[in-house]
Amino acid sequence: MAGTFHQLYIQVVFAVKGRENLVAQAWKDELNKYISGIITGKEQKAIIVNGMADHIHAFVGVNPSMRISDLVRDIKNNSSKFINNRQFVKGRFAWQDGYGAFSYSQSHIKRVYDYILNQEVHHKKRTFRQEYMELLKKFEIEFSEKYLFEFYD
Repeated sequence: MAGTFHQLYIQVVFAVKGRENLVAQAWKDELNKYISGIITGKEQKAIIVNGMADHIHAFVGVNPSMRISDLVRDIKNNSSKFINNRQFVKGRFAWQDGYGAFSYSQSHIKRVYDYILNQEVHHKKRTFRQEYMELLKKFEIEFSEKYLFEFYD
């Protein structure tokens, strides 16, 4: 019987509802590890999770049996509950609707890993809006501005 072989690498990007700077440095690493655990628990490969106070990047080796939309839904739902149950923020925490998903080849893993690892450095030079727009343009994704994240920068 022939096996199924795959090599799918996806970077997922999503933002805090209202683009508020709610992911605090004090618990950011704990959140990143929790999100990695969600990914692993869904039998996917968490390569790296990192972000800023207002958004997250997750780089994932995806099994083709997993729908990306289901994985992102589970990451957002479970991580929101995690944040709310621990009362890391005042009020109710939520992620914005929508996300970006960008595919990469094996040869890009190190570059994407390093980029996500060094988010703080990148965002000293450009905003999340600039970063996200560059990804959309780089991947030649057609979009309407009215359907993008709520950008306040």
